[in-house]
Amino acid sequence: MYLVPFDLASNFWEEPQFWLGLIFVTFPLNFLVYGLNDFTDGKADSLNPRKGNYLFGAKLSKKELEPVFWQICAVILPFVALFSYLEGREMFLLLLFMIVVNIIYNFKPFRLKERPPFEIIIQVGYVFTALFSILLNNLEMLPWQTLLYLSLFAFQAHIAGEIMDIEPDRLVGKKTTAVFIGRKKAKLLMLFLLLFEAYILKFWFDDWVLSGFLVAFSFWLILDIFVFFKDRPYSVTQMKIFGIAINVSAILSMIWVLYSGNLLHPNF
Repeated sequence: MYLVPFDLASNFWEEPQFWLGLIFVTFPLNFLVYGLNDFTDGKADSLNPRKGNYLFGAKLSKKELEPVFWQICAVILPFVALFSYLEGREMFLLLLFMIVVNIIYNFKPFRLKERPPFEIIIQVGYVFTALFSILLNNLEMLPWQTLLYLSLFAFQAHIAGEIMDIEPDRLVGKKTTAVFIGRKKAKLLMLFLLLFEAYILKFWFDDWVLSGFLVAFSFWLILDIFVFFKDRPYSVTQMKIFGIAINVSAILSMIWVLYSGNLLHPNF
């Protein structure tokens, strides 16, 4: 999300603010997002067989999680102060909004992570990482078509995680869209989003590479739904294979998005 607004021709890597922003989104912002998630989801994570590793995240005791909230504050607030000093009130309000989104997602009385379908819709918050990048690096605003694609991507990625977590979420009474509608319907929803994304990439951005990859992934998901797994849960080994494949494809797609610049230029 941070890299999408950049154009290779601008030599953005020569600017110190680019690296400062990249450091921020790589650790402090991630620590905010996933630290708060772990802080408020300890019980579900303790029963989740895929947790407890670098691929899928921590599995910590309540005592180990106690200092996380204050550690997040210590890491994030200096960056908020620095970026607000550099870019002014707009940056402060943007970062404040990003923090508030994470609070209402994780904490009562809002706790949107257990209010389907709002736990999916609020994933649009990830797109504000791109807006942060634009403001910090004085870039052109992304087209609305790009923002829509990035939002759908965030929705689809979140549903994939929910599908893998149905059993531990059910055990602790955690309500998610995947728990509510069931594994097969959640996969069909993910398939719809994948095909919509592929359509946008092909016909709005003329991107054969990313759209082709999503179509291939959609064919695999169809086989998953109707032939291979159907309504059965994945094993931990299978989830780890999927996780590695997703990370590899994410890195490759990040390189392609930067190289091609297609997402900066819709055809209408």
